[in-house]
Amino acid sequence: MQITGVNQYHLDGQVDGAFYPTWIPGYPQGTHELELFEIETDEGITGYAASPSFAGGLDYESPLSLFLLGEDPHDVEGILRKLETVDLVGPRPWHVEMALWDIIGKDAGKPVHELLGGSRKAVPCYASTGEYQLADERIPYIEERVDDGFEAVKLRVTEVEHIEMVREVREAFPDLTLMVDANKGWAVRVMEEETTWSFADAVEFCRGLEEVGNVAWLEEPLPRHDYDGYARLRRKVDVPIAGGEFNNGAYHYREFAERDALDVYQPDAALATGIKQATEVAALARQHGAEFVPHTWTNALGFAANLHVVTAVDSPWVEYPMEPPWTPEVWGFMLEDPDVFAHEDGRLAAPEQPGLGVEIDESVFEDAE
Repeated sequence: MQITGVNQYHLDGQVDGAFYPTWIPGYPQGTHELELFEIETDEGITGYAASPSFAGGLDYESPLSLFLLGEDPHDVEGILRKLETVDLVGPRPWHVEMALWDIIGKDAGKPVHELLGGSRKAVPCYASTGEYQLADERIPYIEERVDDGFEAVKLRVTEVEHIEMVREVREAFPDLTLMVDANKGWAVRVMEEETTWSFADAVEFCRGLEEVGNVAWLEEPLPRHDYDGYARLRRKVDVPIAGGEFNNGAYHYREFAERDALDVYQPDAALATGIKQATEVAALARQHGAEFVPHTWTNALGFAANLHVVTAVDSPWVEYPMEPPWTPEVWGFMLEDPDVFAHEDGRLAAPEQPGLGVEIDESVFEDAE
């Protein structure tokens, strides 16, 4: 089998209103921009991949074609080496690898998680918020998620003082598992600069979380490349420390591992590693007594890729992005059936269909730029 075509489509999905993600300080997000890639083969099997984007898009169909045309999509290792070159001189290419697994699965008639040696099972979801809200705004949201069957919710904070919101949420939900994301690992600086934390700030916030109790982890309290800082922080506090969602390539996670710096490894297959390297990071985490729970805030194809990995490596949770108006219908707008990722009582199983197990809505190609 050979790759015969690489096609890119810039898709622009509308959000009903807007929300203010903590990773884009001050920015009201009202659209869902992404780059959809269609990888064609000489045997009539097509694989799909997608990456986050922005207004106007980022066109790299031509260089990808240069590296991919004529290659056998089953040669994941060989193509990953070529993608390392793309990563060196251009945009991160790891999302492209999910299209290879989509093709391989369709060719074998098996879903990706089965190709990776996993068995289909329902995985507990945690409802993942995207913006900071005051407690009196956030509590009704959590009530809805608990009614939906979720057993855990991740809160977003940006300031050390936001520990008070977390305390109020804990008082309202004394038994609910909480995750907290400080979003200090990276930021998209469109409107304004993000608030950074010093090491002392991170320690202070962790002390507050220790008092709150039943916190599964604090996510990215420091910049994503501060491996030594993460190690120091983990030694100094009791709350579990998570990170690595947007690091770049498997070697970055070896930096964390060598320093014993994380309790939870979170590489996103669509952003940081691709699918194969994600499973390698999961094994690395296991060797160091840590958990593996990837980031999933990209789009439905990225979510699918991460859900297959979660299933294959038996992760304890899957992140479920839910910050109305940012809902599964929005991050899955390119799918023929967005309900493929509808949870049941806060649990979700990977698709059973071959490959990534999702079908693209043909109408999005007509609207693509």
